[in-house]
Amino acid sequence: MTDLDGTDGHGTDPHGTDRQGAGPVRPRTIWLLAGEASGDVLGARLMAALRRRDPALRFAGVGGARMQDAGLDSLFPLRDLAVMGLVEILPRLRHLSRRLDQAAADILATRPDLVVTIDSPGFSLRLLRRLQGQGIPRIHYVAPQVWAWREHRVREFPGLWDRLLCLLPFEPAFFGRHGLEARFVGHPVLQSGADRGDGAAFRARHHIAPGTPILILMPGSRRSEAPRLLPVLGRTLRILAAICPGIVPVVPVSAVVADTVRRGVADWPVRPIIVTDLDDKHDAFAAAGAALTKSGTSTLELALAGVPMAVTYRVNPLTAAMARRLIRVPYVAMVNLLAGHRLVPELLQDRCRPDLLAATVYRLLTDGRSAALQRAGFRAVTAALAAPAGQPDDAAAAEILALLDAPA
Repeated sequence: MTDLDGTDGHGTDPHGTDRQGAGPVRPRTIWLLAGEASGDVLGARLMAALRRRDPALRFAGVGGARMQDAGLDSLFPLRDLAVMGLVEILPRLRHLSRRLDQAAADILATRPDLVVTIDSPGFSLRLLRRLQGQGIPRIHYVAPQVWAWREHRVREFPGLWDRLLCLLPFEPAFFGRHGLEARFVGHPVLQSGADRGDGAAFRARHHIAPGTPILILMPGSRRSEAPRLLPVLGRTLRILAAICPGIVPVVPVSAVVADTVRRGVADWPVRPIIVTDLDDKHDAFAAAGAALTKSGTSTLELALAGVPMAVTYRVNPLTAAMARRLIRVPYVAMVNLLAGHRLVPELLQDRCRPDLLAATVYRLLTDGRSAALQRAGFRAVTAALAAPAGQPDDAAAAEILALLDAPA
């Protein structure tokens, strides 16, 4: 944005000189934090969208491989933060605390023009709290899902950020009821390419005959969650192999957990195809007849690709008991929340059993009506995720630059 006097609102003109023409000024720096694989994807897209609008921007912070490929020199590895679960996180609290100290110290030492934290509320909100009163503008991208559980935490949010960006269309109204402004920018899953896969190419690349049933298995992108689901998925596959001969399992995973998954599937009755490449993953979606996935963004990716699915999850029993007391929404799967009804089966905790999972998946693979009903519901769900204008990454970048360009 350019002011009436020809400057950009920061005392520089569009060519990067100061008001007195004294020469180039320091390029503006945005400090970004992503704490898990999905945030890394989101951060990389955001960096690209910001650079399209302002090629001179510099980036610092914490991110994974995709953000590093986009030009970020990560302060420490993203995998250090990718932990989930109330009990699972306890052994790593001291290490996470040191990383929090390190991130805060780096921001205060470098004084970036803006800080953007992406999802990972357990870490992100603590970091934002450390930055209160420091005069550094802050944006939190991906609203904390306190509408699902621990709604009382909303009382802790005033003052943590200057702008909150939401991915889900119902979130601004929720935060508005608590006196907090929030802006819906659309869901980035719509830009993932999950709906543009080539199923025939996947079959040819992996030597899978036409008509052979393909099952997507998604155990999670965190090292703390995949090992918990892999054994039950392996036992489920043993049942399916007996009733659905020739079935080909495909396990798309992030690079962060690829080695963990390879070890976890070593004794499976049918050796799965492990996919780490994003395009190969989307081609697998296009070839698949059904999916069995953990809850989370993966359900939206599969919905966009039109893959009939069942959702399953298993965490530490103590974590589950505590969560049951706190959860305030009727469904765990995001597609069900957005649809407003149980569009896809949810088989959680005690129902995360090989016999139930196998029966549910077999029905999706063989019952065309069940699959068609899901696909029809998916179209309505994904339509609701569109940004108010333009693409989600551009909408988020516009909000970020509007704050960056605002007069101090």
